[in-house]
Amino acid sequence: MRRREFLLSAAAVAGAATGPAARAAAPLKVAVMIPMSGPAALFGPSSKNCALMAADALNAAGGVLGRRVDLMFGDAGVAPAEAAQTALRLWRGEGAEAVIGMHDSAVRDALVQLFDAHVPYVYTPVYEGGECAPGTYMTGETPEQQLRPVIPWLKATRKAGSWYLIGNDYVWPRKTNAVARGYIQQAGARVVGEEYVPFGVDNFDANLARIRGSGADAVLVTLVGGASVGFNKAFASFGLSDRALRLGTLIEENTLAGIGQADARNLYSSAGYFANLDTPSARAFAAAYAKRFGAHAPLLNGLAESVYEGFLLLAAVAARAGSLQVARMDPASEGAHYVGPRGPVTMHARHLQQNVYVADVGHAGFRVVKTFDSVASGQTCKA
Repeated sequence: MRRREFLLSAAAVAGAATGPAARAAAPLKVAVMIPMSGPAALFGPSSKNCALMAADALNAAGGVLGRRVDLMFGDAGVAPAEAAQTALRLWRGEGAEAVIGMHDSAVRDALVQLFDAHVPYVYTPVYEGGECAPGTYMTGETPEQQLRPVIPWLKATRKAGSWYLIGNDYVWPRKTNAVARGYIQQAGARVVGEEYVPFGVDNFDANLARIRGSGADAVLVTLVGGASVGFNKAFASFGLSDRALRLGTLIEENTLAGIGQADARNLYSSAGYFANLDTPSARAFAAAYAKRFGAHAPLLNGLAESVYEGFLLLAAVAARAGSLQVARMDPASEGAHYVGPRGPVTMHARHLQQNVYVADVGHAGFRVVKTFDSVASGQTCKA
């Protein structure tokens, strides 16, 4: 897919109008809430880049409902109350008519309460599921998508029969592991251990000793950022890489770079996107990113790419609704679809049905070894 074809794919969801009325329409201000500080700030620069790319692609195709997209950025890496104050300023003070958010669930909860369905809010990262607030649209992977097809596949292909679950102590890992337990049992496997560690822990010796003592042949890792890096490096140094596989649902390119390929033997990641995904739309997106931001750009990754998907979804739903009013967008969101870097997606229950890719680690980084097509989110939100 050449760049021209890539831009034309954005036109399919832009809902562009033509003629003098469209050219005269006021710009559409979109607030982009991404982590610019705090533990997740590593993802801020690449997320900002993907937002800029999305605005460029949509504007080249005529904008959203014939209106040029203008971006305003806010820091979502701060405490939820502070992030909500920033979002309020961008919305009420500076006139944002839509919000794209890539941040943690605590901030999402604060923004959902703030907006109260008065402005469309697209939440883009992988998350624990269960968000059904009106006017809130999710593009990220749910645990059902990342685990329901993957755990039985690993049981069948890698004989992953005994699982140890380890994550940071907050809502996403706990809810992910609650879902995982059911899929492990359904696959004829069993859970031999489960534990949670606070953020900031940098010594995993005791945890790894328990994992080794459990006899687990598979470990589900729901640690975040630096904790995931530290755990996975220590996992390899304990000699566990040849005894147990690891499956991560938030191990992306930045985390892998921190772990290092030498310590990533038998490491798998399950996600809706990888930077080296070998499909026409993904190759075009990665090529456009490299051309726009250069060889030394922040690493392209699934969390950052989700921001791009958020813009495509906003445009697709707005085009179906003919409006940015939540009352019209919510019913129009059912069945909304487009083809983005992740592949073809369709919205059901304000979540995306999308492909899920399983990757291991080769000499060039992640290597997709299995694709599950059009996996449902498992959510049942009503319009």
